[in-house]
Amino acid sequence: MRLAGRHAVVTGGGTGIGAAIARALAAEGTRITLVGRRREKLDEAALSCSPGNIFVAAADVTDRTQVDAAFTAAREANGPISILVNNAGAAHGVPFAKVTDQLWRDMLAVNLDSLLHCCQAALADLRAAQAGRIVTIASMAGLHGFAYASPYIAAKHGAVGLMRALGAEYAGTGLTANAVCPGFVETEMTVESVANIRAKTGRSEEEAVAELARLNPSGRLIQPHEVAETVLGLILSNRNGEAVEIA
Repeated sequence: MRLAGRHAVVTGGGTGIGAAIARALAAEGTRITLVGRRREKLDEAALSCSPGNIFVAAADVTDRTQVDAAFTAAREANGPISILVNNAGAAHGVPFAKVTDQLWRDMLAVNLDSLLHCCQAALADLRAAQAGRIVTIASMAGLHGFAYASPYIAAKHGAVGLMRALGAEYAGTGLTANAVCPGFVETEMTVESVANIRAKTGRSEEEAVAELARLNPSGRLIQPHEVAETVLGLILSNRNGEAVEIA
């Protein structure tokens, strides 16, 4: 119970990586607030955390007003926030020539603007904490370039850059900021990517999964618990301004 009494907010906490992070933190005694758009998924994730003091706050992290309201409710339920895990995100593949203004804006809103909203909403608490922690789930797309995903890749590079900037700005204080950059993870987002590949290429599901796995240096899909373990390690350490790749 190395994090007993601490309060962590996990965005995108209803499924996949976010739910796995919540379970890992709950096992360490953390009070947790799960934030996401789908209340039913948040409730399911909360039930999977045992033991755990779990509060659920439905909110769209691209909306500053909703974020502020969710974080206020989180404080009322679980006290000051000392850990923020920015996990909410989305991806959409399309050739660059077909990128619309709306798609560009949508990808930056959920993958980058949300970090501004959440980090600022929690900042006063995080700075007051003895060991404030921000961990953002970026992607190896935040460190490398890939075809047919330019808005997503631009946003994730921005996410990594923001963590490095915050790490530098708050160096020497009790607040650290880091990014975790997984390759393709076995989550709902990857299921959608597989369906997209199948629809556009006619490949089988097995072939589509193999194609994504091939892009990971490990040659396999990453599991959500592996990302959660890396997040926990960063929270327990004093590392700062890093982008840790899991691929």
